[in-house]
Amino acid sequence: MKQAILAASAVLLSMSAQAEPFGGTQPRRPFIATLSNNTPLAFGMDAEQTARALGQPLQYVRGRPGNEIYLALRNLGGSGLIPYRHRLFLQFRHGRLAGWKEDYGENWMWE
Repeated sequence: MKQAILAASAVLLSMSAQAEPFGGTQPRRPFIATLSNNTPLAFGMDAEQTARALGQPLQYVRGRPGNEIYLALRNLGGSGLIPYRHRLFLQFRHGRLAGWKEDYGENWMWE
């Protein structure tokens, strides 16, 4: 009988040791998992891969063939009355994505 009680208490102790303590914290996630910018862009993508990753067509802005700047208008919704769009400018060099810059569309001169 004592052996059964000892075995049961050992099982309960091992279960409580594995359980998270009350008010415990979650394990730390990697830095890149906490970024709010989750756009799946990577350096070296071509224009077709970039358009596929963003899920929308790219609009040519300027530049020579192979060294272009494209624009992706990202519709992020809004309040219903005012649409909320971000402009994402994409720089390509030698036909590969070399950088991007997001413009939030705020006209700072009039505020």
